[in-house]
Amino acid sequence: MTAPYACDPAGSRGRLVPESESAFRSCFQRDRDRIIHSTAFRRLKHKTQVFVEHEGDVYRTRLTHSIEVAQVARTIAGALGLNTELTEAVALAHDLGHTPFGHTGEDALAELMAPFGGFDHNAQTLRIVTTLERHYAEFDGLNLTWESLEGIAKHNGPVTGDLPLALAEYDALHDLELTTHASAEAQVAALSDDIAYTNHDLQDGLRAGLFSDDDILHLPVIGAAYAEVDARFPGLDWRRRRHEALRRVFGVMVADVIDTSRAALAGSGAQSASDIRHLGRPVIAFSPAHWQDLKQIRAFLFKNMYRAPQVMEVRAHVTRVVNALFPFYLSTPQAMPDRWTDAAAVSDQGARARIVGDYIAGMTDRFALQEFAKHIESH
Repeated sequence: MTAPYACDPAGSRGRLVPESESAFRSCFQRDRDRIIHSTAFRRLKHKTQVFVEHEGDVYRTRLTHSIEVAQVARTIAGALGLNTELTEAVALAHDLGHTPFGHTGEDALAELMAPFGGFDHNAQTLRIVTTLERHYAEFDGLNLTWESLEGIAKHNGPVTGDLPLALAEYDALHDLELTTHASAEAQVAALSDDIAYTNHDLQDGLRAGLFSDDDILHLPVIGAAYAEVDARFPGLDWRRRRHEALRRVFGVMVADVIDTSRAALAGSGAQSASDIRHLGRPVIAFSPAHWQDLKQIRAFLFKNMYRAPQVMEVRAHVTRVVNALFPFYLSTPQAMPDRWTDAAAVSDQGARARIVGDYIAGMTDRFALQEFAKHIESH
């Protein structure tokens, strides 16, 4: 049963370019499907999560991460009576704007783009779905509904202060009410991202040998999960033991968000999606105790995975790659494909820098490394 504060596709604020409705799919379903069929979504297959994409066949990429986020988000949204289609659309789109090499690539590109309006992956996602995807006859982008665009822009909360240029430009054209909270569906997508990456980074860190099962037994939730598995399945093969324990950790996190958010929604008095946006506080959350547990787990991952020596060595190399490619394309735009070369044929350096930034941000890990080898290392 759908809750009164869920986003109703029949009440959508519509698309920037009006379209006739589908006879078979709701507007939010169509948003989700357009995201799945976009070029940017396919590229996530070869964009890193923590490890560079080619380092192993089983580590998460941005694509597998996005699918996992969507699965968690559907579960939570369904349990709370929210619109699962909108939730899934926002979840699947949330990382479209990521550069190659994950946050390391973003940090490097943000520094390079600082004189030209900055770079932020959330704003870049909006730029992709409103401008850079160019397949349809009647519009640039995917022409998503207002609700999906709002969720992409502010699923992490209200956006205030100095806006990234990409976000400011679109908001001036199509007001996304950036100073309010997003829908409950978009809030679910944001917390599902936290749940998914915390759990799969634990799995990938263990698989990479950055830490062992014994190293994480002191952490909250995790130690109890391993103890439960050991009591129920003594002598279990270590691979199955690890899987059984970590899937319990996943379940505890999801259940905590559902229970906490159900109580927050009931106590909010909200009777519409608009009420959710104007409450002045999020309604989808972890319990305070579990949030502290999650912070301890993240602190462990930061020290033992994100800042592990072998990871830092790769981070340093890929930073050099981005730092070299940006000035190269800025001075040699003809090295880009025709579409990009033509767009970069402008006298304004800021406009040209944004085209170069768009081009680099869209690269996969492997393509960026190939371009670096071709244009930089070979000379």
